[in-house]
Amino acid sequence: MNNILKINNLSKKYHTQDGEITAIKDINININKGDFISLVGSSGCGKSTLLNIIAGLEKPSTGQISFSNNMKIGYMFQSDCLFPWLTIYENCLVGLKIQKINTKENQEYVLSLLKKYYLFDFKDKYPNCLSGGMKQRVALIRTLAVKPDIILLDEPFSALDYQSRLAISNDVYEILKKEKQTAIMVTHDLAECVSMSDKVYVLSKRPCTIKNIYTIILNNPSNPINNRKDKKFMEYYDQIWKDLDINV
Repeated sequence: MNNILKINNLSKKYHTQDGEITAIKDINININKGDFISLVGSSGCGKSTLLNIIAGLEKPSTGQISFSNNMKIGYMFQSDCLFPWLTIYENCLVGLKIQKINTKENQEYVLSLLKKYYLFDFKDKYPNCLSGGMKQRVALIRTLAVKPDIILLDEPFSALDYQSRLAISNDVYEILKKEKQTAIMVTHDLAECVSMSDKVYVLSKRPCTIKNIYTIILNNPSNPINNRKDKKFMEYYDQIWKDLDINV
């Protein structure tokens, strides 16, 4: 196993007018290269806060996060966040321009991803020409363009209707696996996390702690839609639901 991220005894506290609030308490997580990890828990438990700390957008109060050397992190949000005045290709270059690595080699890499994932014919179109699912694929390619070591997914399919959500979650999973990406996903959808993840971390209500960890082993790890037909799928689903139900 190639460990690329280690979280040790991480806690996050906020100071408010009413006093100190502990949002996250003593979180320990180890991530290996190629893992797909999901974080699930009740609303407001601190899932997104934990993701933001991993991304470096917030600082922990105590504890430590250890990364592999020179590790890059990509972040895919709930919304596709595409700029409507830029073409699909131009949107995919945004991260490269921000990081000042918009080289010819990286531009060619973006074009290869657009070809590989059936968006090349739309590269000169604008986002309003695409379906919601296609926009999410573009958002993922924009994230992949900077060649991150870990991709953070914050409810990436929540804005889609049910059918589109199933299809694009399958697409995104297959893209991440083909590109040998490591991913950490926050989601409220238990079917989504069970069908896509290698491990599921169930988080308690605030203060957020790790209540349980499930290692998911299903028959068809390359296809989340087919995974939902596995007889073990409902067993994992029910076990995780019981953990969450206690916290409701």
